[in-house]
Amino acid sequence: MAAAMTRHLFPTTIYATSVGVHEGGEPDHFVLAVMDEIGIDLSAHKATIFEELGDSSFDLVVTMAPEAHHHALEMTRTMAFDVEYWPCLDPSLESGSRAQRLDAYRRLRDGLLTRIKQRFDWTPPPSG
Repeated sequence: MAAAMTRHLFPTTIYATSVGVHEGGEPDHFVLAVMDEIGIDLSAHKATIFEELGDSSFDLVVTMAPEAHHHALEMTRTMAFDVEYWPCLDPSLESGSRAQRLDAYRRLRDGLLTRIKQRFDWTPPPSG
């Protein structure tokens, strides 16, 4: 979600990609739904793991889970980039009704969107 929102907000100035520690399986339909609500289609997204990164010339890695953070810090032993940890609650652990679960995903999405805008000094494009 974070990489897609970053690409959406900064299409020409920031290169963002999403990687994880484990190979992904099926797409999370709650993620697809809450991202679709803000006009971002992730239906074609394929999970990538650190070892599959073709390009390692990045300036910043933002991690959101402890295991990913440790993995990124390990990579800094041989590569020069900054690592930031943005701890996030995993919305997939939410129980309850579909509406309650969607709300957990929306909270994550909205929190990440706020953090991305603040971190990269996003300003809305001029209207008109």
